[in-house]
Amino acid sequence: MSVLMSVVTPVYKAETIVSELSRRVVESVSGITNNFEVIFVSDGSPDDSWGEICKVCGSDNRLKGLKLTRNFGQDYAIAAGLSEAKGDWVVVMDCDLQDNPKDIPSLYAKALEGYDVVFALRTERKDGFFKKLSSKVFYAVFNYLTDTKQDSRIGNFGIFHSKVIRCVEQMHDSVRNFTTMIHWTGFEIGYVSVSRDERFDGKSSYSLAKLFAYSKDIIVAFSNKPLTLMVKFGFLLSFFSFLVGIYYFVQYAKGVTDVVGYTSLIVSLWFLSGLIIMFMGVLGLYLSKTFDNTKHRPHFVIGEKVNF
Repeated sequence: MSVLMSVVTPVYKAETIVSELSRRVVESVSGITNNFEVIFVSDGSPDDSWGEICKVCGSDNRLKGLKLTRNFGQDYAIAAGLSEAKGDWVVVMDCDLQDNPKDIPSLYAKALEGYDVVFALRTERKDGFFKKLSSKVFYAVFNYLTDTKQDSRIGNFGIFHSKVIRCVEQMHDSVRNFTTMIHWTGFEIGYVSVSRDERFDGKSSYSLAKLFAYSKDIIVAFSNKPLTLMVKFGFLLSFFSFLVGIYYFVQYAKGVTDVVGYTSLIVSLWFLSGLIIMFMGVLGLYLSKTFDNTKHRPHFVIGEKVNF
């Protein structure tokens, strides 16, 4: 008999959360069906998260564990869980209980209205000011550079039909972003308003540097607009230089002989050199991502499995 529902959650630095997460998910999903599976994916967590996963899996064979050989990243851990999920419907959620398992029945009920994708819309967030602000700024820049319309209130938490998940699995991008890939598939999306709770324990492992690097990789992987902007800016700079050249030619024709200042010359050289180096850097990023894709390496490596 096929599994009706799979719940996939990547686990990192959550040894004190796994037990409570397991209890809440089982309690919530059991109200829908007893034919389910919960897949915990330990993403090379440095604490004893895997030990805790093994403990909860020992109490119920519907609870399953995957241990990745190292830390691949959240989206790759999600991909690992999706590769093993057998459910007709798949729920993806974070492990820190900011995504509340009690909202799963509401997501499922909305899906039964005819949606293949239902995202949790976080209308109430108990995150800090900086977290909210950085999220809004990221999505504003991301939407502009990718010509998409993604909402900063939407994360990975949602329910997805298996046919949507299979489409996502067919994408072999070396840089992965689960939410963006779901939007790309084009399936009709429904939304359920939820409140985002405070983290159950510990703190987020995403530092400002990690968020910046992650944002850079996603923008380069999912958009070529920076290249287009480089061409436009280069054209505008050339056009401006042409106008300045005409101005100085007219001044020369009038007999005005201004002495060219050393400062303006040096500033111009540094400015243009900086632009050239920056443009070469952007091109280098795109070339590096193209190189990564040509290697066809697996997105994750599973070291151990429990209850599969």
